[in-house]
Amino acid sequence: MMEIPEKDNEIGREIYDIAFKIHRSLGPGLLESVYEKCFYYELSTRGISYKRQVAVPILYEGLKIEDGLRLDILVNDKIIVELKAQENYHPVWQAQLLSYLKLTNLRLGYLINFHTPLIKDGIKRMIL
Repeated sequence: MMEIPEKDNEIGREIYDIAFKIHRSLGPGLLESVYEKCFYYELSTRGISYKRQVAVPILYEGLKIEDGLRLDILVNDKIIVELKAQENYHPVWQAQLLSYLKLTNLRLGYLINFHTPLIKDGIKRMIL
């Protein structure tokens, strides 16, 4: 397995820092859309390139499904960030993120659930 480039690891540290800052300020229990808007704001203020709600077509044999999946945030065209605000953790989220990485040919993703008492328990870094 290839290593993740140091620049991507640096962005990963920024992603962690953003999640901690937002959670420390707002706490758990809000709508996912609130955390998402705050995340966009933090990425912008740090000068980090991102795209929001990125539609990714899925190719299956000869079929192209235009609205196959939607990424919450794509950072630097390389890192997928999926945000959640759910009380109950669902293991399928990790499987979904791995599928997103595979279908986009990307290697690094973060799953962040803001509905945890400690945000460190709500962040999962995944490498394909």
